[in-house]
Amino acid sequence: MRLPDVWGATPAEITDRYPCDGLVPGRTESLFRAVDTTADPPTTFRWLCQLRVAPYSYDLIDNHGRRSPRTLTPGLDELVVGQRVMRIFTLVDFVPNREITLRLTDRRALRLFGDLAVTYRAAPGRLVTKLVLAARSRDYLRRRALAWGDLVMMRRQLRRLATLAESTRSSERP
Repeated sequence: MRLPDVWGATPAEITDRYPCDGLVPGRTESLFRAVDTTADPPTTFRWLCQLRVAPYSYDLIDNHGRRSPRTLTPGLDELVVGQRVMRIFTLVDFVPNREITLRLTDRRALRLFGDLAVTYRAAPGRLVTKLVLAARSRDYLRRRALAWGDLVMMRRQLRRLATLAESTRSSERP
């Protein structure tokens, strides 16, 4: 695997199992993204919970020009399966202080991107994502475009979340 399918992930992270595995029926492809962070996993996870209200990538594109919050919003870490995340996803699974798994459920987004699921994992020293998408042969060009677009957007998202987690004051930490 290489760009745009893998960016920043280690071989161990690529071969690990994720809750998003098996959520998309049929033949699938996987995309991996990862960044280093000095923040502890519970703090990084707390920032992952912020995805409920904003995408944290390029706000002009992904958030209708609204700035993603730069401070933790109380209560966003109170997760319940079925909650909306980033407007187009639904929370399907989570492990407190470790990971969240989302499924694309918005009809318009499904038409544009196809069936997909993603797990965000807060690990010691790392923030890792695995995105699993349907791999129908007729959609090859769309999948390649999605892989490159996702690389640009998620790279920004992960770097921003890692930076915010690292800058979180000890009084704000979980």
